[in-house]
Amino acid sequence: MGRRVIAPLRWLLPGLGIKRWLVLAVLGTALLVDGIYRWLVAEGGGLHINEGIDAFVDDYFSPSYLTWVFIGCGLLAIVYGMGRWLSSMTRAARGREHGLLDSLLVRRLEQGYKIVAIGGGTGLSTLLRGLKRRTTNLTAVVTVSDDGGSSGRLQKELGVLPPGDVRNCLVALADDEALVTDLFRYRFEEGGGLTGHSFGNLFLAAMSGITGNFDVAIKESSRVLNIVGRVLPTTLSVVQLCAELADGTIVEGESNIPKARQPIRRVFFDPASALPLDEVIEAIRTADAIVLGPGSLFTSILPNFLVERITHEVAQASAVKVYVCNVMTQPGETDHMTAADHVEALFRNAGARVCDYVIVNDEPPHKLLTTYAEERQEPVIPDVERIRELGLTPIRAQMISENLTVRHDPEKLADEVLEVIDRAVAERATFVKPASAYAKAGSAAALRR
Repeated sequence: MGRRVIAPLRWLLPGLGIKRWLVLAVLGTALLVDGIYRWLVAEGGGLHINEGIDAFVDDYFSPSYLTWVFIGCGLLAIVYGMGRWLSSMTRAARGREHGLLDSLLVRRLEQGYKIVAIGGGTGLSTLLRGLKRRTTNLTAVVTVSDDGGSSGRLQKELGVLPPGDVRNCLVALADDEALVTDLFRYRFEEGGGLTGHSFGNLFLAAMSGITGNFDVAIKESSRVLNIVGRVLPTTLSVVQLCAELADGTIVEGESNIPKARQPIRRVFFDPASALPLDEVIEAIRTADAIVLGPGSLFTSILPNFLVERITHEVAQASAVKVYVCNVMTQPGETDHMTAADHVEALFRNAGARVCDYVIVNDEPPHKLLTTYAEERQEPVIPDVERIRELGLTPIRAQMISENLTVRHDPEKLADEVLEVIDRAVAERATFVKPASAYAKAGSAAALRR
């Protein structure tokens, strides 16, 4: 019942490209009628509604010219406005199967912010799942350094880049997500060499073999799944993620890093050189917003910044830059790290300031705490004052979902990200800078700690 009541109000949503032309046509009609009234008065009629307008424009137009100017402008506005309005209605209705209102909402999504989401793992797919209902201008930039499980086996056996994180993003952005999720997450439990492999990983591996290129395989898979936006690997280079621990020990392999159970000093690639895709660079340069995370800090987010030029492009981008901090710490990777510790590690490893806003969870989990404690995981402390000392703007929000795991709720997270972008865009459009803008200059020393 509620949806039936709200549905007519969806006509009022801005940005559909229809109402503006209808308003123009109405304005043209008003000008036309006023011009006709003036002509009638000039012919001896008794209407006297133009004195106010005449007083305003007498200095610019003579009364005899004003009549014909109004009539001409009115006719032009009616013809142009109605033409554009009908054109917009036709475009919205053409080829759509779900009704005009839904078609108009699709057009509104097409005019949404250009958002680049950088990361990997389940965290990035959670963000994408919420954002796809706000804009279709989404680009997921995904790390390809996973060497564990099905992805690692396919890389070793077939030589393809690890498809696991890409698969998660494709599933999150798919048009029919429920069916695709079941299909792509299906794991074979028998069959010799098939055991443990997910269908989604095998699908991408097969598509890569058919097309001969991993990024082309992703594009073709995206067409098959009719995804919203696009998914891009950060690099096509074959690299191994390594970590230097606090005691100087070097750990090789993404899947081995959390097993060391020691603080991580830095992560790096072997070999060190990894070239980015040109499409990734272009997406970063043209983005309205860049969102980092959520996801594993050292093994999902930071590997993207080890690719050449990525750090520089993000740091220099004019986009609104947001880092979404994890809800829970990760054993062997971010043990006992606060939100500010996450940010400092991000900047130290990336080598530059790559965000201006930090979204932190402000809602302590109530369920599953015992289970997480057994896994040596705890809620990330939102120490927002330390984040401010770094010259950044912390955003505290309640946005967790507690079902089988404690993680970000896709809808709440997307709402928060869009609110940050809206606020930042509004501030940039004003002549008066907020006080936080002047605090950034003094933060460089703190970021190098």
